[in-house]
Amino acid sequence: MNRRGSSSVRRISSRRSAGDEAAAIAGRVLKLAVLLQAGASPDAAWRHLAGTGDADAERIARRAAAGTPLPDSIEAEAARPGGDPWRDVAAAWDIAATVGAPLADCLRSIAAALRDAREAQDDVRIALAEPAGTARLMTWLPLAGLLLGAALGFDVLGVLFTHPVGIACLLVGAGLLLLARGWTRRLVRTAQPPPGTPGMHAELTAIALSGGASIERAQRLVAEAPGGPRPGAEETAAVLALSRDAGVPGVELLRATAAHERQSARTEGRLRAAKLGARLLLPLGVCTLPAFLCLGVAPMLLGVLSATPLPELPG
Repeated sequence: MNRRGSSSVRRISSRRSAGDEAAAIAGRVLKLAVLLQAGASPDAAWRHLAGTGDADAERIARRAAAGTPLPDSIEAEAARPGGDPWRDVAAAWDIAATVGAPLADCLRSIAAALRDAREAQDDVRIALAEPAGTARLMTWLPLAGLLLGAALGFDVLGVLFTHPVGIACLLVGAGLLLLARGWTRRLVRTAQPPPGTPGMHAELTAIALSGGASIERAQRLVAEAPGGPRPGAEETAAVLALSRDAGVPGVELLRATAAHERQSARTEGRLRAAKLGARLLLPLGVCTLPAFLCLGVAPMLLGVLSATPLPELPG
């Protein structure tokens, strides 16, 4: 396998391993919630989880035993590959501990949010797999035409490297092929789901309010939580204004908003995947097919013409 092919495989396997790690983190958080609800202290819950052989829990428990605050110990795991969800867990833990919210219930809520977000990202990646795979396959079409011409007995390489018109076809075809690959990669990259967990700002604000914090303090705690500011502050402010005007508790409204944001992210991702299939026709028609003509069809025609003697004119 060539270097470019091996790097593509590494990128695909990296995305898969990151997705598996995100699902595993949601499972660990749910186990922690069960342990806490059964009466274990936070430190003891981490030690019990570490005792099962969980490497992440072992590192977090070791940091906590050395005197590092638990939110900081949890956030440190985010630096590892696929560990981004730990930032959300650290933020939820920090806010719940600060306002005195029930930690087990908060972790259950975060685990459900991480699981829903992961399922939404999986749906988007599955929808993107077919158009992205087809686009990558079509970029090999010009080289396949070149090999086909050689297999049929045409001196396509000789024409491309010695004939003036063949050299021009080689340069133009190679340039179009590189342009098609770069264009395709950019389209696929822009269609990928954005990083982060949709609706997490609303989830964290709901945790702060469930512990009795005021709206202003809840907003401040979320802004200062581990992991930095998160998108969704405007949507959360609108929900809090609705809650204040209607005189209803804002916690359930915020959690419903977070669930709606995750569902919207899933729908938008599927729409991006559908649009990608149409947009990928542009590099195919503008670059890939002309490159196929330059590298596959034109050398065969030039080979036939150069090998066919011209008839002598009478007289």
